[in-house]
Amino acid sequence: MKNKSRFGIWAIIAIIAVLALAGCGDGSPDGSNDLQYKPGDTVTSTTSGMVLTLIPAGSFTMGQVGVIDATPPHQVTLTQGFYMGISEVTQEQWRKVMGNDDPRLARLHTGTDYGRGDNFPMYYVNWYDVILFCNRLSIADNLTPAYQVSGISNWESVTAAPGEDDPDWNNAIIVPGSTGYRLSTVAQWEYACRAGTTTSYSTGATISTAQANFNSSSAAPVKSYSSNAWGLYDMHGNVWEHCWDWFLAYPSDGLPRIDPVITAALGSEPEGRGGSWFRTAGSLRSATRSYSNPYSRYYDIGFRVVLPY
Repeated sequence: MKNKSRFGIWAIIAIIAVLALAGCGDGSPDGSNDLQYKPGDTVTSTTSGMVLTLIPAGSFTMGQVGVIDATPPHQVTLTQGFYMGISEVTQEQWRKVMGNDDPRLARLHTGTDYGRGDNFPMYYVNWYDVILFCNRLSIADNLTPAYQVSGISNWESVTAAPGEDDPDWNNAIIVPGSTGYRLSTVAQWEYACRAGTTTSYSTGATISTAQANFNSSSAAPVKSYSSNAWGLYDMHGNVWEHCWDWFLAYPSDGLPRIDPVITAALGSEPEGRGGSWFRTAGSLRSATRSYSNPYSRYYDIGFRVVLPY
């Protein structure tokens, strides 16, 4: 991997920083303050049961020559580690947070079966829905909600996000210092997907239907395929995954970036990563980018969440 020595330095710094703060509270969902974390450690949501694994800070080459909208490749440094869900959020986890009567669950059971059951990924959720889910889960797990939307002060009373393009939701912000669940940035997502690799896929130069769910007729239960080197499942295929950033062409200068984030003020529509069961192998590449409007719900788009380190 490029910049391997720099990766090691950042990882060591992250570990030392956490060890130094271990007695001051670690911001984990269970509220413990006596744990010492290192890369590979996990935290578990007390409400949903989802497991998140620690991804260390580091640098990597983002993008790929020959992939549409993914050039020029450029170095990205993530100065902070983060916890990432080891799998896409499942239908059971959604129900535990949003309730049995949530209308988005009901939609899964009408029309064509694209994958139904507790362990299947949740889909038919838009970018607004995910913001709502993250804040509701944060409250349930006694974390401070990550997202702030103009006009909303009580997230427990909000039952549905707008059905159309909404400027307040589009311009949601992350509350500085918040400890709650959120979507990954696209840089975090690609970094975690690559898991130290520089090839088209974390599996190498190619990927097969024995390694990921694509060229298929429906989603598969999460963790049906092997994880990548950092313990993350279904980063390639199954369902597209909503990310926090909005789509914007990479700067033509190809210069290094540090902790990049593209907001709605700059980008066109929220970005998605990973490809899906409905797509071909080319859509599953680590660098492949896609985007969709923030209010539409599709049968092959879901999400996973992250927590700050």
